[in-house]
Amino acid sequence: MSTIFGALNLNNTDRVFNATVGQEAILSAIVDYLARRDAQVDMLISIFVATTTQNHKEKYKLSGVGRMQDMGFAPKTRPGLTRVTGEWDVAYPLVSYQSGIGWDRVSMAYFSVADMERHVSGIDVENRNSIRFALLKRIFDNTQTTFNDPNWGSLTIEPGANGDTVVYPPVIGSESEAIEDHYLESGYTAANISDTNNPYVTIEADLTHHFGKSQGNDSVAVFINSAQTPATKDLTDFVELTDIRVIPGTQTATLTNLPTMHPGRVIGRTNGCWVIEWDWIPIGYMVGTQLDVEPILKRREDPSDTGLTTGLQLIVDTEDFPHSAQYWENRYGFGAGNRLNLVVMELATGGTYTIPTRYQ
Repeated sequence: MSTIFGALNLNNTDRVFNATVGQEAILSAIVDYLARRDAQVDMLISIFVATTTQNHKEKYKLSGVGRMQDMGFAPKTRPGLTRVTGEWDVAYPLVSYQSGIGWDRVSMAYFSVADMERHVSGIDVENRNSIRFALLKRIFDNTQTTFNDPNWGSLTIEPGANGDTVVYPPVIGSESEAIEDHYLESGYTAANISDTNNPYVTIEADLTHHFGKSQGNDSVAVFINSAQTPATKDLTDFVELTDIRVIPGTQTATLTNLPTMHPGRVIGRTNGCWVIEWDWIPIGYMVGTQLDVEPILKRREDPSDTGLTTGLQLIVDTEDFPHSAQYWENRYGFGAGNRLNLVVMELATGGTYTIPTRYQ
């Protein structure tokens, strides 16, 4: 029985375009399936994506700095006027990603349910791959980029805090605003991770000195490639996630309150960080984010008054003899809003952070 078309009681060997259930029902099943898969992607990336927005540009604002003015016991004058600071300009791109399924008259006649399911699953994979690539490119690229918007002109798309001229609110324990750079090079290789050369300590501190620590010290997640897992597990502070099929003994440390809604898999905790293994993180890089703070990215969508729908959509089902085709589209773009809620570390000794080759 077909996964996508099972509710229609279609078997894998049935001919799609001769099915008795009707083409409208088959198309509806495809649309519903891809919509569900698209929603699953949105949930998985929510650890990096705060919200959707229809804005092409905006000011991102955090709380300001300073203290109230000491006016003495019985003030005779008004306090001086102050202006809340802690804001920066951000913008978001908007790109159309498309793919299609095509066939001729004869191949249509032979097209089985299994064939259609394979092609539809292919659209789903392409959509997921495109979203993931766009998201990770925005995370790993520490440079400003320009997006040419036909309606709004050139938009400057910002990365995370990258040491540019933006002055951020003071870290905890300070009253001075400062420039921040959250794209780091460790100064040691991945093979030399140790209790002395511990990237988790650095990443956790770089995030929590902005936003504070939760009561249980469980608010930071670090994504790693599995190539870094052995060295991570060798850290003295590392506590491995218990196998769900094994009941731990009474003297065994057991992790609780695991983070949810994230890609990859949690493998344990160390130095105040959840460690999440996700092999789409390039070897030799780590990505940290604070879970109880608004994520770094926003996802731009078309304004509602355009009538353009969001998510993965069938935009045209066309026939141009001797060929027929279905075209699918997803329109979105990622840009940094909360530029502080990201730390990317390259495990290297070159002197400065280098963007992974895949995302240059």
